Amino acid sequence: MLLLLLVSLLWAFSFGLIKHLSGGGIDGTLLSATRLGLALLVFLPFLRFRGLAPRTAFALAGIGAVQFGLMYLAYNESFRFLAAHEIALLTLTTPIFVTLLADAFDRTLRVRALLAALFAVLGGAAIVVKTVPTAGTTTGVVLIQLSNFAFALGQILYRRLRAKQPALHDRDIFALLFAGAFLVALAATFTRDPSVVLTPPQLLVLLYLGLIASGLGFFLWNLGATRVTAGTLAALNNAKIPLAVAVSLVVFGESADWVRLALSATLMGAAVWLAESSPKSGREN
Repeated sequence: MLLLLLVSLLWAFSFGLIKHLSGGGIDGTLLSATRLGLALLVFLPFLRFRGLAPRTAFALAGIGAVQFGLMYLAYNESFRFLAAHEIALLTLTTPIFVTLLADAFDRTLRVRALLAALFAVLGGAAIVVKTVPTAGTTTGVVLIQLSNFAFALGQILYRRLRAKQPALHDRDIFALLFAGAFLVALAATFTRDPSVVLTPPQLLVLLYLGLIASGLGFFLWNLGATRVTAGTLAALNNAKIPLAVAVSLVVFGESADWVRLALSATLMGAAVWLAESSPKSGREN
């Protein structure tokens, strides 16, 4: 769980940085491809094929294509149709997708996991929802839900694959996930004219987002996902929302509603407690 909290804090810093790049006119497909390409470079030196069946290698690349590639493309594209606060609100459904997908694969219904997901959604909403959001276009809503679904599906598939093949080492295989994601994002760049001249500050931000937030962040997130229950994983998918507010207060000097922040933290804590207090002693796949 500590790994997931660490990555959530890491990603909390990324919100302001991504906004800076988007405001600079960088195309979403180029941003996605560049971040994933940099992340791939980080893990290529660790890639090991020994003992790895071709079928497993292709499965890992496919998981990455969905969890990181499709997720990034749909998320960035949704900014063309929705306001930022609407996107933030709509991402709160990710925990629901995580727990329902886990239940669907296991052909069961974990009531505590579902309740944990609902508390996580409420915890995120306590921070994001200040007024009644305006209605976004159908296209934008579908895109952001596709992004949420892709990220949730990738997490569950990776957990299941690792559970079935415990001899694999995450560091040795993670480049395959980024390879699949990068190819998907790179193909998408050919549908646009993403040429842009980066300023030195933008280049530094892009390097941070690609090497640290995407590269290290996604690796630690998926590693942490294999060590917790499905309910805890669902709950912590929204932990970055109150953390992002806290970072804005401490680092960027922004203002926020302390009551909402406290309420959000309380609901998040209740979500994790519900997930971890399951009477089942084992870790669900």
